[in-house]
Amino acid sequence: MEISIGIIGLGSMAKAIVSPLLERGEYHPQNVLGIVGSSSSIAPALNDLPKKVKVVSSEDSLSGEVWKAPVKLLAVKPQQFSKIRESVSSVKSKDQLSKPLLISVLAGITLKSLKKAFPGHTCVRAVPNTPSLVGQGLTGLAWEDDISLDQKEVVRKIFEPISEIFELQEQQLDSFLALTSSGPAYISLVVEAMADGAVAAGLPRHLSNQLAHKTLSGTASLLREKSLHPAELKDMVASPAGTTISALRHLELAGLRSALIEAVVLAAQKSRQLAEEVSS
Repeated sequence: MEISIGIIGLGSMAKAIVSPLLERGEYHPQNVLGIVGSSSSIAPALNDLPKKVKVVSSEDSLSGEVWKAPVKLLAVKPQQFSKIRESVSSVKSKDQLSKPLLISVLAGITLKSLKKAFPGHTCVRAVPNTPSLVGQGLTGLAWEDDISLDQKEVVRKIFEPISEIFELQEQQLDSFLALTSSGPAYISLVVEAMADGAVAAGLPRHLSNQLAHKTLSGTASLLREKSLHPAELKDMVASPAGTTISALRHLELAGLRSALIEAVVLAAQKSRQLAEEVSS
């Protein structure tokens, strides 16, 4: 089996990354090999993928073939990194003019740790966020100094169909992750709370959810399309002695702004902590 791209960990994010590449013909289904943790995970992984894509469990003898691919996507959970590192320590990639690419989407796993675990590869860190599942994502990239221009282009083509790309210094990725990867959870919590408030104020649940979602998407579009600073939009809505400024006063007293700031800082700190735990 000749493999063009190997995928280690074929969850929802990995599928979101590879599916547009298959649709566009960047990779042929028969040249894609995915590895999952157990045989029970094979069927869910294959769901919505072309028929000729091959997915096997990590116990399958064919799983070792993934390390011969010129491009590999590492998409397991960060806590599983040490097991992957151990399992491939004796696997050698095919001799090539340039090192094969290993693209990791694991939170907090540094390039230093990746290079130590996969010395025969050119390693790249990618931080995509969950809106990538609908082609509206953001991806931060950091790579080794010796990566070639051609390899950079390969990486860009992988993430461009699903996200806007930001090439960053590696030390910036933790902050990028804390805002963009964890951010959808913060925003979802706020939207849920707003809908709950509307229910408490008398609207039915289904309508409250619908209006909260539409308010979120409409506000995001307005900020983006009019290039508004968030404070400008807030001031546009908050009229003197009106309903909005009364609500904003309560949110300030409740510490919403400070809580969100600290949430981003804490998420960045946790990402750095994960890196320290892996390297220790």
